[in-house]
Amino acid sequence: MARDDNSVNIPRSAYHHGDLRLALIEKGLRLLAERDAEALSLREVARAVGVSATSVYRHFPDKSALMTALAQEGLRQLGAAQAEAAAAVGGAEAFAATGRAYIRFALANPALFRLIFASPALAPEKARGPLHSQAGEMLQAHAAALSARRGGEAQIRAIRAWSLVHGLAMLMLDGQVPMDEALISKVVD
Repeated sequence: MARDDNSVNIPRSAYHHGDLRLALIEKGLRLLAERDAEALSLREVARAVGVSATSVYRHFPDKSALMTALAQEGLRQLGAAQAEAAAAVGGAEAFAATGRAYIRFALANPALFRLIFASPALAPEKARGPLHSQAGEMLQAHAAALSARRGGEAQIRAIRAWSLVHGLAMLMLDGQVPMDEALISKVVD
């Protein structure tokens, strides 16, 4: 007799095999697109992936560990977006392009952006030493190149540039300044 899977009262899982850790991170990122990190729970992520809550603990001992992994992935995605923006324009315009990409990333991913920069999610990483990321390395490299062309301290240029784009992103996210592409282009030139 043929088995009718629709007659079994066991919910079908969205996750069957493979990399559960990656599946949890991907689903966590999708859920962050809908809500703030504080509202996200390990149980919810497990349920969304289709596994038991205890399965999550094999990869993330607590919510803090999951939030750290989500922030790390978000920082990686930010760096990738900035690298793509820089490559699209190249040359001296690349620095400003990475800044505009930073703001656009923040506006497109507000909960993830806040998790990366306004939460303790990356504190364990920072406690082990300087946090290395593609985004940070590009910032330093572009600031050094600009300093070589125009003079000035590269570190100060990096801090000034990051302060500008981070500040504008936060002002826009908090509704203090309108989310306007033309404004982003005018401010970050």
